[in-house]
Amino acid sequence: MAYQFDRLKVLVVDDSAHMRKLVVTILQAFGIGYIYEADSGERAWTQLMEHHPDICIMDWMMEGLSGMDVTQKIRTDPMSPNPFIPVIMLTGYHSLDQVRQARDAGVNEFIAKPVSIKSLMQRLQSVIENPRPFVRTKVYFGPCRRRRGAEEYRGPERREKKEAAA
Repeated sequence: MAYQFDRLKVLVVDDSAHMRKLVVTILQAFGIGYIYEADSGERAWTQLMEHHPDICIMDWMMEGLSGMDVTQKIRTDPMSPNPFIPVIMLTGYHSLDQVRQARDAGVNEFIAKPVSIKSLMQRLQSVIENPRPFVRTKVYFGPCRRRRGAEEYRGPERREKKEAAA
């Protein structure tokens, strides 16, 4: 499917200038119309307030406010310009526990470094084509943490379908 990304606004947050440049170059190749950059969580918050991006691609580990801190702030701060903005976590941390922490902070999608063109496009497509509904509980606000419609999954965590009543 061909995409027209020329009106899409994306914020790239990473304390590594090299990683930001790599992601920005990929996004430019996709035809993203507006790309904003931040090298810290604090600057990310400022960019969010000023530019109201449509998607945020965020590194996890940064000095000061981490990507996790910023994501939680986006989701819960009353001053947040858009608590529903899709957040794609781009990080070198990729253990199952860390993926769960990111999910529980309100991250929509997760990419383990090193980033590839294919993985970034897949995550962008996912947040655009299949946005997950948001849920609010006493301890969580963010995208639904369950993956719906994954009929192909047959692992040990798969719930059995209920038999239809006759």
